[in-house]
Amino acid sequence: MNFKSFPSLLTLSFSSLLLSACSTQGNVQTINETQPKNIIMVVADGMGPAYPTAFRYYHDDPSTPLVERTIFDQLLVGAASTYPASESGYISTSDASAAALASGVKKNNFFVTDSAASATALAAGVKTYNGAIGIDQQKQAQLTVLEWAKSLNKRTGIAVTSQIVHATPASYIAKNEKRGNYNAIADNYFDLKVDGKFKADVMLGGGTKYFIRDDRNLKDEFVAAGYQYINELSQLTTLDPNKPVLGLFADNALPSALDSKDKFRLKTLTQTAIKQLENDKGFFLLVEASQIDWGGHSNDIAYAMGEMNDLSATMVFLNNYVKQNPDTLVVLTADHNTGGFSIGAKGVYQWQPHFIQLLKKSPNKIAKLLAKNKISDQQISELLGFSISEEEILQFNVINLEQTLAASQQKLTVKQAENALVKRYYKAIKDIIDLRTNSGWTSGGHTGIDVPVYAVGQGKEQFYGFQDNIEIAEKLFKLMGKE
Repeated sequence: MNFKSFPSLLTLSFSSLLLSACSTQGNVQTINETQPKNIIMVVADGMGPAYPTAFRYYHDDPSTPLVERTIFDQLLVGAASTYPASESGYISTSDASAAALASGVKKNNFFVTDSAASATALAAGVKTYNGAIGIDQQKQAQLTVLEWAKSLNKRTGIAVTSQIVHATPASYIAKNEKRGNYNAIADNYFDLKVDGKFKADVMLGGGTKYFIRDDRNLKDEFVAAGYQYINELSQLTTLDPNKPVLGLFADNALPSALDSKDKFRLKTLTQTAIKQLENDKGFFLLVEASQIDWGGHSNDIAYAMGEMNDLSATMVFLNNYVKQNPDTLVVLTADHNTGGFSIGAKGVYQWQPHFIQLLKKSPNKIAKLLAKNKISDQQISELLGFSISEEEILQFNVINLEQTLAASQQKLTVKQAENALVKRYYKAIKDIIDLRTNSGWTSGGHTGIDVPVYAVGQGKEQFYGFQDNIEIAEKLFKLMGKE
């Protein structure tokens, strides 16, 4: 299929899809008393069950005899499986996948999803192949819960800490055969509509480079269409609540929580999104804690706990919001688990998260400062919050010498040499933190274990117990009157 013409084809496909759904529903405006007026779907990317458990210990008050429970413990209602489609169209770069398919295996039961397939399952209630955005295995556009909410004349929005065209938010709005087609996905945000209306009234996150391009300036197009545009978090308080908004605060993703001026930027984005979306007919909001996943991919427990801390604050806010607005439903789950993180490692029965709490900067930021020769050995200890050994200092010196020699032999540019040095320093710093905390990892990618499900508000009982990820979308559709 020629995806240059994909948006126009999808407009027809989506229109027919919506008409079919409406015809089976009858009067889609009718909402009975058991259906929530507002739905807030929170996706914690990569957050397998070890992360909220680790956060409980990370958050613990050491002066009390028992470990305090967190907002995650209070709202836990069930679990979900996350496997992708098992038939044709599976996209994978792994040798195992290639070997299995080459041997004639038609049903590739690998059971490990990527964010695109899982987000499409959560958004549309269909299993699809890894890499697919809002489409099924036959690459047909699928109706999402956000699009259905828009068809009911609810306001809709997304608030994420990644670029807003990343796999999870994209799966609720866009249609594309490959998650990496960021420019085409950004175009979908403007070009694909529901009943002539833009799909999202509020879009907050990163991704400026995909909206302000040489070939197209989507920012200007949205402004011309009546959207407010902001590019600084400080501008969130200046918005007109009666106008839609596009807020892009970084070329790609927002800085990590550990390196942000606002350590709770997800909470800030969520608060603003709700303020902009509130209206008599209700709203649907997708919130994504995007970077827990990136902490897992990097095997960086400090990064992950910083993101969990931001998510925790966001969920505390949302729990209080539901108390004040009982006609609201909040559902939180993960798209998959990342990193195979373990609380304890190498047969040692302990985990010491207080070392993470001492950090003044993220491990990656410390590595970058070290590579630029902007900090001394003593300052490394100060930024980590604990003393490093002479052996560990020697290790940094060895890395510097090895990379200097490699840069000369390989004729690397200054930037290439610096990037290689940052990578080596980053790994060394993570290893030091893992050693101090006794953290373990099994993977730099995703794993196939089930993920937790949390819910609060009107309709939360629907999510009790075990379910598959497509059932979460099915339940949300039903709660919005679609049978």
